[in-house]
Formats: sequence, structure tokens, C-alpha cells
Amino acid sequence: MTSKFTELAIDCADPSGLARFWCAVLDYEVQDEGDGIVIIGSPAVPEGRNRLGPVPPRLTFAHVPEGKIVKNRLHIDVNPTDREQGEEVRRLLDLGARYADVGQGDASWVVLADPEGNEFCVLADRCP
Repeated sequence: MTSKFTELAIDCADPSGLARFWCAVLDYEVQDEGDGIVIIGSPAVPEGRNRLGPVPPRLTFAHVPEGKIVKNRLHIDVNPTDREQGEEVRRLLDLGARYADVGQGDASWVVLADPEGNEFCVLADRCP
């Protein structure tokens, strides 16, 4: 038997605030909250790990006292589903993201940072 990717844990200073940002980015909802942890996931697949086949991963935001210091070694890539890349970048900037330079040079993706500085990429190709 193999494992499946069901969750990504993200350390942060403000779990509720960062969860709200990512809920707006991904059209997710808060599924559990308490003791410095907020878990968000897709409302379309609430059963997650118990469902056969691939599932949209949940994001778990956990409060930690230390701040982010260097570039992420792991990051999220997002694909706009109903608009072009430039429109999606503008929407994400309006939600609180900001441009980030990680030395990407001239690339087809746009690197942004969430409100706590975690880098993520907005890809150019739309996925259904």
C-alpha cells in the first residue's frame, strides 16, 4: 500500500489570519480550529483522507513563536481556473499577497508571498 498526500502543515504567527487568506485563494473553508491550529480544506471533498483516490490536500496552520527567516524550501503552486494569470495575480494582491523575488528571472509563473511571507507561484496555464 502507498501513502497519499492529504495535508500540508504551515507554521505561522497568525493561524486564523493566514487561514482566511488561503481560504479566499483556494475557495476552501475552515474545517477545524483550536489551540493555535486552524485546518482548512475543500468544501467539495470534506472527507479527505478517507476518500479513495486523490483528494485536494487540507492546509493546517499552526502557531509558532519564531518568524520566517529564509526562502521556503517547499511552496504551493496555484493555477487560475476561471481567469487569466494576470487577473488572478491582481486578485491575490488585493487579498493581501505581495510580489516576491526568489531569483526566478524571466519565468512563465509569478512568484508571490502570502501575508506572512511564504512564497507561492501563480502558474500561467489555466486548469479546469
